[in-house]
Amino acid sequence: MSRVMIVDDAAFMRITIRNMLLKNGFEVVAEAENGEDAIQKFSVMRPDIITMDITMPVMDGITALKEIKKLNSNAKVVMVSALGQEAMVRDAVVSGAAGFIVKPYKEEIIVETLRKLG
Repeated sequence: MSRVMIVDDAAFMRITIRNMLLKNGFEVVAEAENGEDAIQKFSVMRPDIITMDITMPVMDGITALKEIKKLNSNAKVVMVSALGQEAMVRDAVVSGAAGFIVKPYKEEIIVETLRKLG
């Protein structure tokens, strides 16, 4: 099953996503709380898929997405956004995001989206 890195500044959201993924057979290889941390961990862990929050301190998810795509143009990054961030989602897709999930999300949506990429 796919190796996943979860990027979100909220520990609760990382735990929630991790539990959903583990329960459904994914391997969570790393977690990051901001985009800068995500880039560093991506370089070391080389996950198959990344779930990336858009709004985070230090470095936002769209900037991190662009930097990760520079490191590996084949990186599969799924953006996770709140309702009302449609312009940011469009920017993310133009920047190479493999998909997006809108908060609040359902377990089935996350699992199905990541399985399609895996």
